[in-house]
Amino acid sequence: MAVQDIMPTWVGATAKQIARGVRRGDVSATQVVADHLDHVDRADAELAAFRVVRGGEAVTEAEKVDEQEDLANLPLAGVPVAVKENTAVAGLPTWNGSAAVRTGVAEADHEVVRRLRGAGAVILGVTRMPELGLWGITDDESAITRNPWDLRRTPGGSSGGAAAAVAAGLVPIAHGNDGLGSIRIPAACCGLVGLKPGRGVVPCQLGAEDWFGLTEHGMLTTTVADAAVGFQVLAGRPQEKLVPPPRLRVGVSLRSPVRGVSPDASNRDAVASAGRLLAAAGHDTVPADPVYPTALGLQGIVTWLAAAAADVRAAGVSPRHLQRRSRRHVALGEWAQRRGYVREAERAAWRERSIGFFADHSVDLLLTPALAGLPPEATDWSSRSWLANMKANIRYAPYAAPWNIAGLPSIVVPVGRRPEGLPVAVQLIGPPGSELLLLGVAGQFEMQAPWVRHAPGYPRVGSASPTAA
Repeated sequence: MAVQDIMPTWVGATAKQIARGVRRGDVSATQVVADHLDHVDRADAELAAFRVVRGGEAVTEAEKVDEQEDLANLPLAGVPVAVKENTAVAGLPTWNGSAAVRTGVAEADHEVVRRLRGAGAVILGVTRMPELGLWGITDDESAITRNPWDLRRTPGGSSGGAAAAVAAGLVPIAHGNDGLGSIRIPAACCGLVGLKPGRGVVPCQLGAEDWFGLTEHGMLTTTVADAAVGFQVLAGRPQEKLVPPPRLRVGVSLRSPVRGVSPDASNRDAVASAGRLLAAAGHDTVPADPVYPTALGLQGIVTWLAAAAADVRAAGVSPRHLQRRSRRHVALGEWAQRRGYVREAERAAWRERSIGFFADHSVDLLLTPALAGLPPEATDWSSRSWLANMKANIRYAPYAAPWNIAGLPSIVVPVGRRPEGLPVAVQLIGPPGSELLLLGVAGQFEMQAPWVRHAPGYPRVGSASPTAA
């Protein structure tokens, strides 16, 4: 039976719909989880989104949710959630993208997993990522993770498995993390909402040094409302309803952070469409190009290299056990650190300049493309050279990394479809503390130009589903 013929009742519902249904007794958490496990069993063979599925354990956790007397204060009551495989889930190894860097079975949950469980979520399993989270393409020697919109294309990375899972309805929301775009790039590839919070808003505690402070945890979702719930849970904040933002002045830029890499026609058109949506919502748009120093690109690359080397040293893994591309990456990272090329002062200078950008241009937010081109093909990138991987990643996804270095919140939202049928998205960046503002503007996009919530051929809420009400 084809995947598109499978439509369990609660598969395709949003996290908010599921939690509301569980809280008011329309469905049990156990039934919701069973429906999603059945869908994973049928659909994930062609997607390879999950590294591990916690079948029996997830059902047991769902039963415990159903036994709770007070569900009213659980914003994710009974919601199946996937966790990226570099984040500790009690009872499972932490894979970090390959068997070579897998750690032992975790005795305790990472803090963000603890917060998800505390909100009533049920951990369905852990999703695949490239080795050490280094790449915007997700594959290893055991599987190639594929984009549900087009199985010939990657879902992005490094939170590629998370994005594929949500886009195919395997889970309504999924955890990811973002060191140089690893939430926003997959969100753009798969037509999802992906928010990278600002620095320090959500506890990180990943790898050796949180990639020198570049990495943040976040969620991938099909709706802005789910993104808001997930963000507030991870940030440990009370649940607030999004409100329409006041009239804003939004800077618009097509300028690429990488010299010689430019957005293609579909991504330029996406920014133009987003500009029209902003105007329709009552906001003003003005041209405003950030000045990306040459040193920023170099500092971003050497920090990326050194972060991998630090993680491998901390894990006590011999680089000879890594994939070909990762071995080269780590070796260059060790060289960069020995030569003193990893410089906090340069990253701090860019952060200061980025924060000043909003005042200097009298803008509240910045709008850019999310990607420069099509997601690369889904193939065995893990066996290809370091240079081939570098070129593929930089050519299609140059826009996310500067905002990790700056530590500023940024969000990717879909705004349409490419001629090839894949989603196309834009990125919004804001000053420190603007996460809810970014979500509010994204919600205005969603209201004016509703996007398809799941890839064609995969379950989604429709008129036949009682969860659509």
